[in-house]
Amino acid sequence: MAAKKKSEYEIEIVNRKASFEYQFIETYEAGLILMGTEIKSIRRGNANLRDAYCYFKKGELYVKSLFIAEYAFGNVFNHDTRRTRKLLLKRNQLRKMEKQVKERGFTIVPVRLYVTERGFAKLEIALAQGKKSFDKRESIKAKDTKRDLDRMKKLYR
Repeated sequence: MAAKKKSEYEIEIVNRKASFEYQFIETYEAGLILMGTEIKSIRRGNANLRDAYCYFKKGELYVKSLFIAEYAFGNVFNHDTRRTRKLLLKRNQLRKMEKQVKERGFTIVPVRLYVTERGFAKLEIALAQGKKSFDKRESIKAKDTKRDLDRMKKLYR
């Protein structure tokens, strides 16, 4: 049985706005501490990374404002949709990231949420630096030229 590539996971929720707003320096794969109804909701694809951000508190990394919709078949013990969730990373990775966030002014942005074949929810986070307005214009221009070239290729096939 061949191993799956990262893009071949069944459930994959991507923060497309993050790649436009930030330049990614380094990416990490982090586990999440979730409740039962949260993982069930993620497996149904009911999550959103748009407003989410990560921060350090007492040497631990947390993600805030990650929206996971309430589980439709949950009862009174259903979860809060935007609660703060702890991320699981190795201690040396946490120290390195915290040092760079404090000294260089980087930020940590959630990029992708997916479920592995073993059933675990993973959050791909990136150590990122904010883009300036001229960088954003350049990325828009590059995207437009790529789209135009793809159209031209389809016409001349």
